[in-house]
Amino acid sequence: DRAARARANADRLGTPGLRIVEASAPAGFEGLPAPDAVFLGGGATAEGVMEQSLAALKPGGRLVANAVTLETESRLIAFWRAHGGDLTRLQIANADPVGRMTGWRPAMPVTQYALETPR
Repeated sequence: DRAARARANADRLGTPGLRIVEASAPAGFEGLPAPDAVFLGGGATAEGVMEQSLAALKPGGRLVANAVTLETESRLIAFWRAHGGDLTRLQIANADPVGRMTGWRPAMPVTQYALETPR
């Protein structure tokens, strides 16, 4: 579902040539040219995945990983401390009925790590 959504977004937002590879890192890198970007939509806590994803990137490439669990967030913080980059906390709330009125119902926050490699 996430890959299909990414394809639809790429078409809608003007990047129809985007190549989305549905594979598990790091085995999914085998036989492919160095990627411009790696997005980890899960699995960032697996041993070596973040390091191997970073190593696979071409110069100027971008690594992005999201976390909703404390364990993954802890891994992203450790990686950020070791390699630099940016950490961002994203939170969304939706308007929802509260009795006869309306209030905000928060969704789970997402911590996003992003790093661009030197050119």
